[in-house]
Amino acid sequence: MKHTLTIGEYLIQQLHARGVRHVFGVPGDYVLGFYDMLLRSPLKTINTCDEQGAGFAADAYARVRGLGAVCITYCVGGLKVANTTAEAFAEKSAVVVISGAPGMKEREKNPLLHHKVREFDTQKKVFDQITIASTVLSDAQTAFAEIDRVLHAATRYKRPVYIELPRDMVAVPGIPHHEPAEIHEESEPRVLRTAVAEAAAFINAARQPVILADVEVHRFALQNDLVRLASRTNIPVAATILGKSVISEQHPFYLGVYEGAMGREDVRRYVESSDCVIMLGTFMTDINLGIYTARLDPARSIYATSEKLAIGYHNFEGVRFKDFVRGLLRAKLRRRTLGRIPHPQPPARFVPRRGDAKLTVTRLFQRLNAFLSDNTCVVADVGDALFASTDLFIHHKTEFISPAYYTSMGFAVPASLGAQLADPKLRPLVIVGDGAFQMTGMELSTVARFGLNPIVIVLNNRGYGTERHMQDGPYNDILPWEYHRIPEVLGAGRGFVVDTEEQLDAALNDAARHTRSFCLLDVHLEPLDRSAALHRLAQRLAKKL
Repeated sequence: MKHTLTIGEYLIQQLHARGVRHVFGVPGDYVLGFYDMLLRSPLKTINTCDEQGAGFAADAYARVRGLGAVCITYCVGGLKVANTTAEAFAEKSAVVVISGAPGMKEREKNPLLHHKVREFDTQKKVFDQITIASTVLSDAQTAFAEIDRVLHAATRYKRPVYIELPRDMVAVPGIPHHEPAEIHEESEPRVLRTAVAEAAAFINAARQPVILADVEVHRFALQNDLVRLASRTNIPVAATILGKSVISEQHPFYLGVYEGAMGREDVRRYVESSDCVIMLGTFMTDINLGIYTARLDPARSIYATSEKLAIGYHNFEGVRFKDFVRGLLRAKLRRRTLGRIPHPQPPARFVPRRGDAKLTVTRLFQRLNAFLSDNTCVVADVGDALFASTDLFIHHKTEFISPAYYTSMGFAVPASLGAQLADPKLRPLVIVGDGAFQMTGMELSTVARFGLNPIVIVLNNRGYGTERHMQDGPYNDILPWEYHRIPEVLGAGRGFVVDTEEQLDAALNDAARHTRSFCLLDVHLEPLDRSAALHRLAQRLAKKL
């Protein structure tokens, strides 16, 4: 007799079919039945120190692998991942939030069960605002179809979804349905042809077209198409901060990161003097646009995302982003001569100054630039960890991860966990401020438990550095930790104290050789030391206070 899948089994099966191999989370009584089912499945459970760490890890996993999953209990766990889910929504990361919940029979007569906030659907109402699709698997007849619908929305829109799993429904057999092999949504053919033809004419008539590529090129797996488009036409490519590493920075037609007046002047001048800026998957955020110092004329732009297509002031409806990009590849675009263009310089050999020469932010990042290798994935937290990292020379595509739009502190350490499990060939280089580290840094416990080996650089400047440059006060101070001694607490990893350039050089060399576990470099910096990028940003933000 053929086994009828239960609702929990079907959910696991469909996650696995879409490439998920790890589920991050923290167990609780309302979800223990599903956790036991996960234990007997091909998916590996990664239980973290805290739910927020699990959410950030699942987000990074999704950015690298395409789809991630976090599994938590009702409300006390679910509401802890509301922030990480909001980040995934804002930055288009396909995370499946699975929440255990009181059973349907338990809800009769509306009792005051533990973890309940207001009504039984309060948590779902919260997640309705920060996901692209949501469901409560309360009916065996529709559960399988609901799982398919919601997971399709996650992969179609590259945004998080919410699945609530009442504990008395986990082991209930579902009702088989005619599962679609795959749902293919297509562009309106005539509109697509018209849009591509108009865009091609615009590009061919331009004197100096340029491509501005952002994160959606990665989310929709269009990196190779971007490279082919640039290679066939010799149109140079710039990236945004959020889109950094969407293309290898070693390509001869790569300009660098464009961020308005916050970025390199030669890149800003080249992009803003273009008479045809082809914005592919670009988020028009304040950070991406250099706190709105960017000068991009819509009349001279092609703006294509998963939600909008505009050529100049002409808007097109019914054209999917992927179809438009691939339509440009088939169009008759003339090949140009690639003249002299700005290009990020590969890192020079770093020679540490001898003796007790104190380390600065500028010299730290110069050394890190020389340290990067082909298997390094840079995971940058918010603040100077992000802004100084924009000038790092990333070797391959999709090897730079940061919440550069939503900018939630505490992302980097748990994100390194998700990124390395998603692609074990990569060794994360985590760059995190001491304030952000104190929020989620103890996920190094999870890193150690599962045998991972990131190199963590703690920018120890004794407080919230970005805020200190905008408006200082005692509220920017934090208790100084002896970060290098955390391996003693965990019984794993290696710690280093770094005050000088020589100490940094020696610590990084030791960390490169030590691959058995994580390494943590406690890098002491002056509280008011900062990168040039953070200086420019702080000046802009301080004017808005």
